[in-house]
Amino acid sequence: SQQVLPGKPRRRRRRRRRRRRRAASAQRLYRDTVLLPRTDFPMKLTGQKLLERELEIQKECGFADLYSWQRERKVKKEFCLHDGPPYANGDPHVGHALNKILKDIRNRFEMLRGRQVHYIPGWDCHGLPIELKALGEMGTSGLSPLQIRQKARAFAEAAIARQKAAFQRWGVMADWDQCYYTYDGAYEAAQLKVFQEMHSKGFIYQDYKPIFWSPSSRTALAEAELEYNADHVSRAIYATFPLITLPVSVLVWTTQPWTIPANQAVCYMPNAQYSVLKRADNSQLLLVATERAASVAALLGTELESVGTFTGSQLEGGICKHPTIPDKEVPLLPANHVTMAKGTGLVHTAPAHGMEDYSVASQFKLSVECMVDEDGKFTELAGPELQNLSVMTEGTDKVISMLKDCGALVKEEQCVHSYPYDWRTKQPVVIRPSKQWFINTASLKEKAKDALQKVRVLPESARGSLLAMLDRRTYWCISRQRSWGVPIPVFYHRETGDPLINKHTVSHIATLFKEKGSDCWWELPIETLLPAEVLKKVSIVLTDYVRGVDILDIWFDSGASWAAVLEDSRADAYVEGKDQIGGWFQSSLLTSVAVRNKAPYKSLVVHGFAVSEKGEKMSKSVGNVVDPDAVINGGKDPSMPAYGADVLRWWVAESNVFSEVQIGPSALNSARDGIGKLRNTLKFLLGNLQGFDPRVQAVDPKEMHYIDQYMLHLLREYSIKVTDAYSEFDAGRAIRVLQAFIARDVSSLYFSIIKDRLYCDPKDSLGRRSCQTVLEEVLDGVTRSIAPILPHLAEEVYLHVTPYDCDHLFSGWIKSSSVWRRPGLEEAVEGACAIRDSFLSSIPGKNAAQYDLTVAIEPGLLFELMESLQEEPSSTTSQLVELMMVARVNLTSKLPRDLPSDALLSHGTFLINLEGGVIREDSAYSIAVVPTSAARCPRCRRYTAESADCLCPRFINKWSCI
Repeated sequence: SQQVLPGKPRRRRRRRRRRRRRAASAQRLYRDTVLLPRTDFPMKLTGQKLLERELEIQKECGFADLYSWQRERKVKKEFCLHDGPPYANGDPHVGHALNKILKDIRNRFEMLRGRQVHYIPGWDCHGLPIELKALGEMGTSGLSPLQIRQKARAFAEAAIARQKAAFQRWGVMADWDQCYYTYDGAYEAAQLKVFQEMHSKGFIYQDYKPIFWSPSSRTALAEAELEYNADHVSRAIYATFPLITLPVSVLVWTTQPWTIPANQAVCYMPNAQYSVLKRADNSQLLLVATERAASVAALLGTELESVGTFTGSQLEGGICKHPTIPDKEVPLLPANHVTMAKGTGLVHTAPAHGMEDYSVASQFKLSVECMVDEDGKFTELAGPELQNLSVMTEGTDKVISMLKDCGALVKEEQCVHSYPYDWRTKQPVVIRPSKQWFINTASLKEKAKDALQKVRVLPESARGSLLAMLDRRTYWCISRQRSWGVPIPVFYHRETGDPLINKHTVSHIATLFKEKGSDCWWELPIETLLPAEVLKKVSIVLTDYVRGVDILDIWFDSGASWAAVLEDSRADAYVEGKDQIGGWFQSSLLTSVAVRNKAPYKSLVVHGFAVSEKGEKMSKSVGNVVDPDAVINGGKDPSMPAYGADVLRWWVAESNVFSEVQIGPSALNSARDGIGKLRNTLKFLLGNLQGFDPRVQAVDPKEMHYIDQYMLHLLREYSIKVTDAYSEFDAGRAIRVLQAFIARDVSSLYFSIIKDRLYCDPKDSLGRRSCQTVLEEVLDGVTRSIAPILPHLAEEVYLHVTPYDCDHLFSGWIKSSSVWRRPGLEEAVEGACAIRDSFLSSIPGKNAAQYDLTVAIEPGLLFELMESLQEEPSSTTSQLVELMMVARVNLTSKLPRDLPSDALLSHGTFLINLEGGVIREDSAYSIAVVPTSAARCPRCRRYTAESADCLCPRFINKWSCI
């Protein structure tokens, strides 16, 4: 073997060390000549510094005055988002944050795009929950209505103050000194005008009919005030009503045994088939729908032999004996609401305690006698055995016992089913008849449906729920037996109980409410409420009348908000949670259609609820409630640091608001990380724009490098996409478009390509100024596009840009120009990028800058496009070299034959599509990749120098070799 002299390796190592030292010395020498980014914009803000900075920005940038400023602008178009009033009964929660921030994002977007935003925040201030919370354990004992109202108002005002402070901290843009409140006199007066209009048109009437009644809160309820408990357990029974003329018993099924004493009929389906069935175990004859016979047999645990079969219509004229009331007879009657889904196909009918039962009573003139009082207990009409028993508990026990004693009870079972509860007290309600004020929604329904067809609904799937809710609502009970609310402006005759209400009386009371507030209903003497000039018009004697004591349903309160806030106009949008499909959306629609024959909104946006990260409903007892104040300022739990308001806003924007919106550490950390990555990009942009004044240093797009022009083209595409997303109330898509643009187009593509030109070209060179012009446009576009979501960050960026007195953030939306789209530009750059992708895939994991690239393209469109990027056959400084990020590019029509043996070869095609498809060419290319023989330049660190301690040719004239 060959002998190796021991000294040679050491000498080689020493030479390498000397070269490295010289190269390092050269790099240090030129370090200060490189134009690196400089900015004091912080990469990260956390903890107390973050919170202090956000508050400073709110103050310094005039967040409090922004709404008033934009209202004073002279612009042609207005955007009106009508605020659905949050309930003034508690602290702000994440549901508020989701709703208010979602609205604010759209409002800020519309303001930036040059529209005058009309947005007046409001609060729903009346109602039982506020009354109950205000009174606490005191109850109403010994308190006058005015005393109750005073305490309720104070409670509502305190809740409003807390909520308002939170909304301002979240950066919600509004004039917070000019809000609307449903307890304000002017608002109440506008509401009474709506009431009067609807009454004069016959939509509002008084009647005695079944309504949802809450014994726990002693008041009537509307459908929107119910929540259905799917796990409610009832004691369901099968009971018999013997036929008078035959030894046959009609078998009925009910989940409400307490209603049996109020029975007035048994209903059947006229077109269905019925059978007389003989029990095998005791020979009893039962009348049951044929379709239900097998189910009944299985339930009773015995065989049922069919004795005879006939149609329901043959039951007409049949009479049964009431099982618990001697000598009471009840008819068999046809009804459309009878179904075969469950039970026996024969329905026990108590008109006082069922909506459909009441319809039957109206048709056949049955008695609608109520045996249940306001506490949910049987009255004396139910008889001594039942009087004073609670119908839902011991009353049910007693009725079942009575049925058993008289032999009418066939079977009892536990039935788990959906049952209406009072949404405030969480206790079950009953249906009982009461004299109340109603809106005849049946007569409004078709008009409301027609109006809704002209409304844009997001998501469109919510339209079906809106229409279904309207279909189910035949009437709307609007009277409540409470003190805290807007009194129904009606007087009653002392003896007859007949109501006195007309346009003269209501108009006068509305004027009083506007001047004095609705407390005057209890404060003023009746002769002031019904003055002489009003009495003359209606020819009555004052002393014969007393004022009413009922108040209006709070859904009527809030549903009339369009009259107080919008007046004659329509809102561009209503934006609320899905619970308002049967609530505010519907009450607003019905009242507006009744008075104005049109919907109060042009579009409806229905968002989901905020839930835990496990998808669970938030509950204090479960311990999964997320407090928005803790999100911003930090919580007691270490998993909840101080995120600040912008993270809360990003969470809202990033979520799919059209479904349930999850919140927790994962979602909030994701939002914080998203903002962190964005700050990194913004810092790079700001750092490289230090000292750049676009007013005098900007470069005309026609003189720019192709990649710079292409970046402007991408910016324009971005602006179109992000504008579309905001226009669709889809801030989540806006964020995804932003992140894709930043990650793919700006950072991965553009930043990586331009750094050499940006850092190493002369400060005032065309190439560098071209680059900076684009960076300024990107910074401006990105900052404006994030401003609706992240107003604090956007303003912080502009505070760092202002040295050259730039246009303010709110001077407009993203600036883009169709001039930026130049024919062939897109194809040239994207063709080069396709070639670069092929090249990079051939050297995975290696530094592209250390290679020379030969690109061979047959003469044609693609070759011409590449020639526009590199005119000479071989270059180390062309635009094509910059795009490829290599040491050298050789552009040729075919690969040379004398390629080195270590050359890497690959091939590809690129489809050129010009003039909308008129010009199409599928062009082939080949590339050869070889390691460069050049050394690394100590200044630009590109492999284009003759030796490691010498500058590359483009700097030779300015700086000498070492």
